[in-house]
Amino acid sequence: MIFISSKLQLADHEIEFSAITASGPGGQHVNKTSSAIQLRFDIHNSSLSRAIKQRLLARQDSRISKDGILVIKSQEGRSQLRNKEEAIERLKEIILAASVVPRKRIPTKPRKGAVQKRLDTKTKKGRTKQLRKPIRDE
Repeated sequence: MIFISSKLQLADHEIEFSAITASGPGGQHVNKTSSAIQLRFDIHNSSLSRAIKQRLLARQDSRISKDGILVIKSQEGRSQLRNKEEAIERLKEIILAASVVPRKRIPTKPRKGAVQKRLDTKTKKGRTKQLRKPIRDE
């Protein structure tokens, strides 16, 4: 079991890991070993609540495919174990962020003082622009 919070946990079979070769610097070690980890998490077939699934799928995240599969790649560490732990931590952060229900915005009116200040600023700018015009003889 992977514990995300006190009320949220995922079963091990819901997450699929695959070891791949890392890209970038590292020389022979990177080229020879499959130390990078790719974590795949199917949002639709998970045990998460429907509300969390909807918020996850609504995110504008390039790691979430059209099929609802979240792919996280971790290659910072030199060992598979460290990269696996890092990928799980990233998954936890994403799910925790989706579990927070956004507060609904209550539209408010601007205060009278703020409206008056805005109108005064507009009037002052207009007067400044009037002074920039060339003077015509009539």
